Amino acid sequence: MSEEERNIQQDMADREKVVIRTSIIGILANGVLAGFKAFVGIITGSIAVTLDAVNNLSDAMSSVITIIGTKLAGKAPDKKHPLGYGRTEYLSQTIVAAIVLYAGITSLTESVKKIIHPSAADYTTVSLVIIAAAIIVKLILGSYVKKKGRQVNSGSLIASGSDASFDAILSASVLASAFIYIYTGVSLEAWVGAVISVIIIKSGIEMIMEAVNEILGSRTDAETARQIKQTICEDPDVQGAFDLFLYNYGPGKNYGSVHVEVYDTMTAVQIDAMDRRIQAAVYRKHGVILTGIGLYAVNTGHEEAAEMRRAVMEKVMDHDYSMQFHGFYADTLQRTMTFDVVLSFECDQEKALREMSAEIGAMYPDYEIHIQPDVDITE
Repeated sequence: MSEEERNIQQDMADREKVVIRTSIIGILANGVLAGFKAFVGIITGSIAVTLDAVNNLSDAMSSVITIIGTKLAGKAPDKKHPLGYGRTEYLSQTIVAAIVLYAGITSLTESVKKIIHPSAADYTTVSLVIIAAAIIVKLILGSYVKKKGRQVNSGSLIASGSDASFDAILSASVLASAFIYIYTGVSLEAWVGAVISVIIIKSGIEMIMEAVNEILGSRTDAETARQIKQTICEDPDVQGAFDLFLYNYGPGKNYGSVHVEVYDTMTAVQIDAMDRRIQAAVYRKHGVILTGIGLYAVNTGHEEAAEMRRAVMEKVMDHDYSMQFHGFYADTLQRTMTFDVVLSFECDQEKALREMSAEIGAMYPDYEIHIQPDVDITE
């Protein structure tokens, strides 16, 4: 086992402890709040308070599923799943989102019934104090859970923390509607319940979309990609970094591959030492394990090849669909030329390659030309 793999296992073990401990706190807090709010909702006849209790209960259930998902995601890699079970956490997030969505739809149905067939609520001093206390608890809980989520890069915890903070706002709206009813006799609690339900539904849909994006694979943040490439290019033997691919196999489990340009005079021993330096630096600074580092040879001490590179790059980059040019190498003895070009997603790739091949072929008719098309993955 490599040092990087040992570090990953230790980091994931520490992360699992934080997620589980924080989730248990969320379960206890939401369970108590759900009980108190359900009691208040029953004795006052307030649908808004009752739906707020349902929301707290769904939050508690979400924390339970988060724990289960985290435990499953922490299973050691095996023959069937050599990269581990990290993505299980995204599946558990989908289940949590489905629960939230169901709670929102059910709550909206009950709220609409109350709007059509209204009934007056009967608020007491005790019930108002409980709702006010719930607001304070939710604010503290939301801040704590989000902080822990950011510390361990847990999307589930961050989402739970944000949801808790938002719940405090919703509870405040329930409290406000109670005071409006007490002092004016105008009952808004069914409408407030409907608003809460719509917000819960919106939250559930967003959680599902986020989980689906993680499972399908989404574009890496451009700034993250830029920083990783900058770290790679800090190595003295690297002349350029391109084609960075990042693969996520669960929170904290990030792998990648990249191509680097090096001088054609480097030996295998020098390249091996460079690879190890790059891998160590990228993991240390960014937590990404580079599983593959491809090489582009850069012509050295050859004026003809340098002039050819300049002319070809100018011709290629003259097209709107050409996003980047790299990996150029010309063998003036074998009369071959190779280079990579990053093409826009919007262009017809085959047509673009035919066009560029014809243009470069006309410029250098005695050369065999190989163009490798790339797509923009991270920037």
